[in-house]
Amino acid sequence: METTSEENREQSQEEKGTRINSCFECCIKCLGGVPYASLVATILCFSGVALFCGCGHVALTGTLTILENHFSKVTSDHAMLTDVIQLMQYVIYGIASFFFLYGIILLAEGFYTTSAVKELHSEFKTTICGRCISGMFVFLTYILGIAWLGVFGFSAVPVFLFYNMWSTCTAMRSPVANLTNVDTICVDIRQYGIIPWNAAPGKACGSTLGDICNTSEFYLSYHLYIIACAGAGATVIALIHFLMILSANWAYLKDASRMHAYQDIKLKEEQELHDITSRSKECLNSYT
Repeated sequence: METTSEENREQSQEEKGTRINSCFECCIKCLGGVPYASLVATILCFSGVALFCGCGHVALTGTLTILENHFSKVTSDHAMLTDVIQLMQYVIYGIASFFFLYGIILLAEGFYTTSAVKELHSEFKTTICGRCISGMFVFLTYILGIAWLGVFGFSAVPVFLFYNMWSTCTAMRSPVANLTNVDTICVDIRQYGIIPWNAAPGKACGSTLGDICNTSEFYLSYHLYIIACAGAGATVIALIHFLMILSANWAYLKDASRMHAYQDIKLKEEQELHDITSRSKECLNSYT
């Protein structure tokens, strides 16, 4: 009885060890099937787009508040600018929605073309449709990368404008400057074409300019524009990363299709050779 119980214990321990090993192998296969490059690019793309859209939306609202309170007191003078800012905010909503879906699609395409997943499904075969879809993603990502380069450059413009105002205010407060008449230092927004030349007052000088720089709207908008510009740069890097991944996946699919065609031809030739050999043996047997 004791030997039987010991044998049962050993058998149960062996079964547990086999289950643990099988679970470990399954986890290794699943982890090997994750497209880590596409995953990193997707996280970077989501982060960059989120920073650009969120910070850009709030910064545009703060910019409009600063203009209405200090540079253009008449609503009709900046009515066109108000419409443009509202339109840009709606565009931001569309950008966020589009890139959320596009990032998920590219991540799914990365899973589809991962070599480890193909090893799990040994009957995987590439098709012309699959290669065309991969090529379409390469072209679309290239176009989006060029577009985001323009967005990155455009997002640096408000950073430059706010930096000019901030540096002017800093120079006025600096004791090294030794300024006798602070009221002669002005910042004229009209020269940038943001508001028309007939807008009143259109510029801020001296203590008024210092008060603008001390407002929470100016401080928040300035730093949010910097973060939005950094988010646009991160999105450009993510799209370049995606472009390299998609190009490699497309080349892999192309090579895989050639390999499958070669294997099919080889199997046909081997089958024909086998049929010829079997027929010759049958002829010899019938002759003998």
